[in-house]
Amino acid sequence: MTCAISQFYSSIGPYNFFSGLLVNCSDEAELPEVTKRPESTRKAFIVVGIVFIVSLLALLYVYQCFPDLEEDEIQHIKLPRDIEDAKNLGKVLYRYKDKYYFEVLMGVFISYIFLQTFAIPGSISLSILSGFLFPFPVALVLVCFCSATGATFCYLLSFLVGRRLVYKYFPDKARSWADKVNNHRSNLLNYMIFLRITPFLPNWFINITAPVIDVPMLPFWLGTFLGVAPPSFLAIQAGTTLHQMSSSGDAISWTSIILLAAFAVLSLVPVLLKSKLRDKFE
Repeated sequence: MTCAISQFYSSIGPYNFFSGLLVNCSDEAELPEVTKRPESTRKAFIVVGIVFIVSLLALLYVYQCFPDLEEDEIQHIKLPRDIEDAKNLGKVLYRYKDKYYFEVLMGVFISYIFLQTFAIPGSISLSILSGFLFPFPVALVLVCFCSATGATFCYLLSFLVGRRLVYKYFPDKARSWADKVNNHRSNLLNYMIFLRITPFLPNWFINITAPVIDVPMLPFWLGTFLGVAPPSFLAIQAGTTLHQMSSSGDAISWTSIILLAAFAVLSLVPVLLKSKLRDKFE
């Protein structure tokens, strides 16, 4: 599976993919009927637009549930784009956390899922912020659940739109990658955990690619939940010293890199053992 996604990433980068959308494919006769109907793709884009608007309304609702803020605090209530935004937001939320715990928790929850769903940068800052605001166990479960759920929403949006486009303009490659994934179906959970722990492929790309190459939703969600735990552990731990951080990169050290590499190797141990046992008994 890792090989299939890597080949997908290298052969259909952002520029190749969008330039490919300008070219008509001669293999449409072999595609599912739904990919041939332009109105189906238009409807899919409309659905994505509606989901985006509903998500913005949800963020607005959470904002409206907050208490009356001071003038100098309102400017900091926004999705953090960097560590400075996270620091300023953390100061405001920490002030109201005890009295409005549920509102603060839901604010982080919905914001995190929103960023993950639409592949918007900033989730690492929210992970660090969670470590600053909440007890470690709460923060870890919150970040892992939001990462897995938001990634799954992104998966569904890609299934709705991206799968149609890829199978319309790159049908042969898409089928080839799907076949490779199918050959490793019994190990998909381990591969997904490995991909989430390691930085080899961007998370947004994994979210968008997975439905195209027929990765089932359950191992996708569970693999994401378990796979983001080690890097989230480091980010949340760094959040306890949020005010001392100058960038999100401060959460990374040689020790953390070694730990992540060890977890990545461990995630593939069951795959290697299965392979050796299969070869032994065959």
